[in-house]
Amino acid sequence: MPAGTDAIKLLKDDHNKVKDLFAEFEKADGRSKKRIAKETILELEVHAKLEEEIFYPKFLETVKDEMITAEAEEEHHVAETVMDELKQMLQSSGTDVHFDAKYMVLAENVKHHIQEEEKEMLPKAEKKMGKEMLADLGEQMVQRKEQLMKEMSAAMA
Repeated sequence: MPAGTDAIKLLKDDHNKVKDLFAEFEKADGRSKKRIAKETILELEVHAKLEEEIFYPKFLETVKDEMITAEAEEEHHVAETVMDELKQMLQSSGTDVHFDAKYMVLAENVKHHIQEEEKEMLPKAEKKMGKEMLADLGEQMVQRKEQLMKEMSAAMA
């Protein structure tokens, strides 16, 4: 992550990365699907932690939109449940038709969440939080992301 990345740019970059992984999964074969699924889960888990630990609390404090924040947190909960099930499937049988279907359900849920965040939450954040606050948040998020990537990559290995 380059220095000076603001929080919104970082979140949108993460969104684009997982959307690319979703598209890659659709074209992949069995072995590649496992790798893509693992990478997707890692990216989503790190991203969700960044939002829940850093971005959402500041958004709630500054923008004071409890409903949009609560909905985003609930969407994270649904995604986490599906990701936990996918991780169990990866450890046991690997990929089958239910694995692929479950991954696609995850993808659809996350795409919906991304669309809502980018159309509702992020524009409100940009308007109310200001460039300086978003830059500070971005810096915190970059540092935390590096830490989480190391920790969670090791845990998934």
